[in-house]
Amino acid sequence: MSLSRMVLLSGRSIELSEVRLSSTYGGMLEGYPCKPVNDLRVSGLLRTAERAFPATPVHLVQPSREYPDHTAGAFGPVEVLPPVACIGAFHSTAVDPDHDPVLYRSGLTVVWFQPTPDIPSGDGAALALRDIHWEELAWDYEL
Repeated sequence: MSLSRMVLLSGRSIELSEVRLSSTYGGMLEGYPCKPVNDLRVSGLLRTAERAFPATPVHLVQPSREYPDHTAGAFGPVEVLPPVACIGAFHSTAVDPDHDPVLYRSGLTVVWFQPTPDIPSGDGAALALRDIHWEELAWDYEL
């Protein structure tokens, strides 16, 4: 049973079977949000996704970055990512048309950031998330 369904801009229907949400800056004890901190957060999230879902490829939806304060500190200007970091396991029908549709599915693990802790679903999912090029990124697997 899936948590949600959405239709990608390509017309492909995908299902979310597992999602992990965390605070983008949760546990940050010192410093401030800046490019080096954000790049570490993104790469750490990608490594976490690869370890959690080793059987599927991992794709990053590039996050928006805001610059609310143009004053540069020791590590450069303040750069803020959306407050919720997400890892989701998605699946759909097989990508390869030669695969038996009863025996095969396709899967992709996606890392993205969003403003709220809501589960993406239907037309309410962010456009960047619905613009995933599934046929190029997902892998088929046998059930």
